[in-house]
Amino acid sequence: MPRVHLVRHGRAAAGWDTDPNPPLDELGKQQALEVAKHFSAGPTMQIISSPLLRCQQTAFPLATLWNADVGIEPAVAEIPSPSGYDLSNRVGWLRNAMAGTWSELAKDSGETYARYRDSVVDAVAQLPTDTVVFSHFIAINVIVGHALGDDAMVIAHLDNCSVTVVDVEPDGTITIVEMGREADTLIR
Repeated sequence: MPRVHLVRHGRAAAGWDTDPNPPLDELGKQQALEVAKHFSAGPTMQIISSPLLRCQQTAFPLATLWNADVGIEPAVAEIPSPSGYDLSNRVGWLRNAMAGTWSELAKDSGETYARYRDSVVDAVAQLPTDTVVFSHFIAINVIVGHALGDDAMVIAHLDNCSVTVVDVEPDGTITIVEMGREADTLIR
């Protein structure tokens, strides 16, 4: 049974209203080093990352430590903005969406978000081996909500570089082993 470690990326250098793909800031780089240390005593595992820069940069210290490649998995990327939204509208849209459920979002926005949610779950449920996945706040909440059978978009206020651990049963059932550390802010 694969054990999956879901790591939220380190703190980004810019918010969603100014840069769609920011790098890590100095604190984020330090957080990435600390998460690598967290895994240093354990066995090496497969590493995958969202294609976004902040996740790849968070994965880099661990990949370097383990002398491992980082597989890029688009399914664990950030939730997409609605069609026609620019950066200045994204934060408001996301705050409203996060206050609701996936069912409400799908009703309001069509199947795009149901497909996004399902693709995140499928990507994690199909991992064949123990894996460290560097991903995003919403994507990790997708997995937590799925495991708990909860339709809320936000279940946990996961901090940067928090590690949420789940087991994937042979039938694809996902169970939570350990929740990641929570933050006191939702959006930066």
